[in-house]
Amino acid sequence: MIAAPAEVVMAEASHLDLQSLALVRGIFWLRQVVMGGHAASARPPQGLLADMEGMGWALLVDEPHSIVCGAACQPWLANTKFTPIPADRFAEYAEPEQVKIAWSLEAETLGPTTTRFVHETRAVATDPAAQARFLRYWRWARVGIVTIRLLLMPAIRHAAERRWARELHFAE
Repeated sequence: MIAAPAEVVMAEASHLDLQSLALVRGIFWLRQVVMGGHAASARPPQGLLADMEGMGWALLVDEPHSIVCGAACQPWLANTKFTPIPADRFAEYAEPEQVKIAWSLEAETLGPTTTRFVHETRAVATDPAAQARFLRYWRWARVGIVTIRLLLMPAIRHAAERRWARELHFAE
């Protein structure tokens, strides 16, 4: 539960700079070391949604309390390239040797200043070869991915509650 209205929660979730979390930066760095890829170049903070779109994710759903993004990729490669899939083609997308991924952010209003915030990620391989490669990758990579997801939730909660407290203070 987050002690802020859903609109505030979604705004903070969309604008959160994931790279501002030191452990997340460390996980990205470690993945590059393990995979032998190149480090991402420094960039100014843009916010979670803008960062994801900049990496190649497509915005599939954009509603006031719900955002869904999707892409195809080969996550087992050191320098993963995300390919956006338009919303009207996402369900039937089946290019070979790809993993189709969708992630969502959703804020459910429980009261005027109480919100339940959830995020979910779903991945499906487009063929058996991609599934086998993805499962090998997932065996070790899931630790970092799940950790990032676990770090994301309290960061969004703290940002939304801080913003809501400021807005209440200025309204008085």
